[in-house]
Amino acid sequence: MFHIILFNPEIPPNTGNIMRLAANTGTTLHLIKPLGFNLNDNSLKRAGLDYKKDADFFIYDNLDLCLKSINYNEIYAFTKFAKKSFNKISFKKNDCLLFGNETSGLPDIIIKNIKNTNKLRIPMVAKSRSLNLSNSVAIAIYEGLRQNEFKDLV
Repeated sequence: MFHIILFNPEIPPNTGNIMRLAANTGTTLHLIKPLGFNLNDNSLKRAGLDYKKDADFFIYDNLDLCLKSINYNEIYAFTKFAKKSFNKISFKKNDCLLFGNETSGLPDIIIKNIKNTNKLRIPMVAKSRSLNLSNSVAIAIYEGLRQNEFKDLV
């Protein structure tokens, strides 16, 4: 239904949790290199349990190759610097939800290439630094699924 794109993820348990989320929601996971771990990492396995075999996921050398390989409607970049809240969007099937890595987020060069209307934030208190990556992805995916009436889920 949706595409989750993780740009240079660094922390294996986060990616494992997101892999598990993707497997359980019928979402496709796209990982953009470099990864801060290898896919055999024990903490990735522990977080993802046995969902790696059920997850629809792909690894790419760069974001351009990823985007050329998938059929998508819109790309939404999640960043704490965005003005627009994610709940102001009407998510559609095949939308891409793009997230940066845990320590530096999305690079400016990528943010600059996203339409201003597609730069989204998840609201939090003013003095907060950031939410956990896997939590952020779950919040966004479930909002998209809710808007689409949890189609294909039981």
